[in-house]
Amino acid sequence: MTEKKARTLWGTRFGFYLATIGSAFGLGNLWRFPYVVVANGGGAFVLLYIFLVLLIGLALLIGELMLGKISRSSSLAAVQKIISDRSLSAHPLKADSFKFKALKWVARFSLLAAVLVLSYYAVISGWVLHFLMQIFFSEIRGLAFDPEGSLNILKENGPLQILLTSVHLLLVIIVVVKGLQQGIEKWIANLMPIFVVLLIFLSVQSLSLPSAVDAMRYLFYPDFSKLTASSLMHAIGHVCFTLSIGFGTMVTFGSYLTDETHIPGAGFRVSLLDTLISLFAGLLIFPILISSNLNISGPEVLFQTLPKLFVGLQNGLLFGIAFFLCLYLAAGAASIGLLESVVANLLDKGFKSRRTATWTAGGIALGFAIIPALSSSFLSRIQYQGRGVLQLLDEILINVFLPLIALGICWIFSYFLKDEIKKSEFINDDSPTTLKLFGHWLFVIKWIAPLTIIASLLVAAFFA
Repeated sequence: MTEKKARTLWGTRFGFYLATIGSAFGLGNLWRFPYVVVANGGGAFVLLYIFLVLLIGLALLIGELMLGKISRSSSLAAVQKIISDRSLSAHPLKADSFKFKALKWVARFSLLAAVLVLSYYAVISGWVLHFLMQIFFSEIRGLAFDPEGSLNILKENGPLQILLTSVHLLLVIIVVVKGLQQGIEKWIANLMPIFVVLLIFLSVQSLSLPSAVDAMRYLFYPDFSKLTASSLMHAIGHVCFTLSIGFGTMVTFGSYLTDETHIPGAGFRVSLLDTLISLFAGLLIFPILISSNLNISGPEVLFQTLPKLFVGLQNGLLFGIAFFLCLYLAAGAASIGLLESVVANLLDKGFKSRRTATWTAGGIALGFAIIPALSSSFLSRIQYQGRGVLQLLDEILINVFLPLIALGICWIFSYFLKDEIKKSEFINDDSPTTLKLFGHWLFVIKWIAPLTIIASLLVAAFFA
C-alpha cells in the first residue's frame, strides 16, 4: 500500500458512498446535533448549518477528496506531495525550507485531530453500548429499567467507561485490520442499510408523538434573534465534523477512488445525503426531546432524556433497543473512518503491516481516551465555565481545531496545487455545467471559506 501502483481502490462506487456517508454522518448528528441546535436557537441555526454545508462544506469536501485522488496518498504524504512535487505544485518548496516544514504541520494536526476525536468518540460510543445492553437485558429478563440509575453508574464508574471504550475500539480494529474491500467496504455495506431502515422506522414512530408538530416548528421555523455570537463558529465546526473535514478521512477515502470517479458529483451526493439524513435524524430526536419536558444541555442530553421516554411507552424498551442499536451502528461507521485515516497515514509513512498499524493506532486512541473516560468520575472537578473535560474537548476540537485545519487545507489547495490539475479533475466533458461551476468553486475555496472561518473565530472570540 505504500506504493502508488499497489494502493487498494474501492471495489464499487456504492461502497464508497456508503463508507463516506457512514463516516460523515456517524454519531455526531444523532448525539451531537440536538444539543448544538438547542444551544444556538433551533431553526435559525439549522438553516445556517444547511447553508454552510452547501456553500463551504461541499467545496471543502471536494477539495479533500481531490487531494487524496491526485496524490494517491493519505493526508501526511498528500500534503508533502502537493507542496513539493513539481508535477503537482504550482509553487514547489524544498524539503529543508521553513515554509515546507510549517505546512506539514497542517497534515500533522489533521492526523492529531483524527486520533483525539476518535478517542472521545469511542467513549461516547461506549455509553451507547452500555445503554443498549442495559435496555436489552432488562427486556429479555422482564425487569424494570432504571435510566437515571444506569446513567449515574456509568458516570461514576471510570473503569467501566474505559472497559466499554476498549470493547468499542476492539470491534473497530477488527474491521479495519481486514482492509478496505474485505473489512471497511464490506462491513459498512451491510451496516448502513440496516442503519437507514432503523432510522426511518424510528422517525415514523417519533413523528407519531403529540410533540411532533412543535418539534417541526422548532427545527424549521427560523428565529434569527436566538442566534448568538458563537453560532457561526458552531455551525462551521459542525459542518466540518459531520462531513469529516479536517480529519484527513476524506483525503484517505479520496486516495482509494478509481480514476473514472468524478469528484464534484460524488462530493455533491455525499453532502446532500448527509444533510438529508441529518434532518431526518432531527425529526427522530426532537419530538422525543420536546415531549420529555426536561432541561436540555450538554453531551449527556440523549442519555438523560430518551431512556426515560422509552420506559413510559408501550413496548418502549423494544423501541429503546432499536434506537440505541441505530445509534451504535452510526458510531461504528464513523469510528471505522477515523481509524482508517490514521492507519493509512501510518502505512504511507513506512509501516509494512496493516495489522501492526491498526493495533498501534487503536492503542494510541485508547491511551488518549482514558482522560475523557474519567472526566465524569476521577476528573469531574476539572471544569471551565461549567463544562467538564469531555465537553471542553468536543468544543475546542470541533469548533476551533477543525476549522483552523480546514483553513490550512484551503491555503495549500488554492496556492500550491496547479490549476490545470484541479480543472482536469473538476470538469466533466459530459456536463457543461461543471465548466461554469469551476470558477465559483475555486473562489469559494480561495476566498469565501477562509474569510468565513476567520470571521467566525474572531466574532466568537471578541463578542461571545
